[in-house]
Amino acid sequence: MKLGNPYGTHRVIEPKGALPQPAKKINNDMNIYSNEILLNVKTLNVDSASFTQIKNACDNDEKKIENMILNIVNERGKLQNPVTGSGGMLIGEVLEIGDDFPDKDLCVGDKIATLVSLSLTPLKIDRILKINKDTDQVDIIGKAILFESGLYAKIPEDISEKLSLAVLDVAGAPAQVNKLVKDGQNVCIIGGGGKSGVLCAYQAKKNAKNGKVIVVEYSKENAERLKKLDIVDEVVVADATKPVDIYEKICDITKNELCDVVINNVNVENTEMSSILITKDEGIVYFFSMATSFTKAALGAEGVGKDINMIIGNGYTKNHADLSLNILRESNKIRNLFEKLYI
Repeated sequence: MKLGNPYGTHRVIEPKGALPQPAKKINNDMNIYSNEILLNVKTLNVDSASFTQIKNACDNDEKKIENMILNIVNERGKLQNPVTGSGGMLIGEVLEIGDDFPDKDLCVGDKIATLVSLSLTPLKIDRILKINKDTDQVDIIGKAILFESGLYAKIPEDISEKLSLAVLDVAGAPAQVNKLVKDGQNVCIIGGGGKSGVLCAYQAKKNAKNGKVIVVEYSKENAERLKKLDIVDEVVVADATKPVDIYEKICDITKNELCDVVINNVNVENTEMSSILITKDEGIVYFFSMATSFTKAALGAEGVGKDINMIIGNGYTKNHADLSLNILRESNKIRNLFEKLYI
């Protein structure tokens, strides 16, 4: 076996010299290098922004969705949506471990969830078995490669594979909330009805304690579901692509104080200004959504004279997998809800 680059540049076909994530095409030959592992893939959890775009482009037709996913992987060697640039993650079983792979505790047969994006993961799909349009999960027969630098988590014994996959896909969001939110703060989560939003709301309430946690959610059904979880102070049903309306509603709730921290989890475009307008001067906006436009956010904040800190969503922070899985262990209501939705 040859030794590959730790970051996977040895698999980049186009353009040469690029890293696997921004590359247009990578080599998805399933013969591993000595510092890689080979996985037998069971389920793909497609990034929410990506899956929403694919469904819309395919008119929600399942066969068209299947063909689009297969075409992307065949063309790019990985599942990277050419519109959103994002991918998702997977669960699988370890088939082979290169001699130079650094984690010596990993064994053939271990079930793991990858914590790096499908947009950089060499993937080969032999057959798509099932597409679940409600959960963004795709069951397949196929294989994938994890680089030496690739993060992963072993599937815990007390949480099912599908549930672990759903939670670990967005583990970076509640973990970042844990770092950003302090006691007594006003926190708003835009797009709080999905899995990342629910986990963020729980963690925000846990940290803010004497503060106020507000959720903006477009879906009335999701809003009602969120209220039953008893993890937020206010739920606003509104369209986050209409920033003035959102701003006025948050002003009413906070008595014009606005929010110290805003978390954007929305899977559609044009919600940057809602996040920015409702943030206090010198407050923080965390854009976890892959539908975020850096240009719209940067120029938009400048245009309305907002001196705020804007953080691009990083799907990784230390101990993010443990923190997110522990939310399921701490909250039976969230666990029961997610089991209904994702299993």
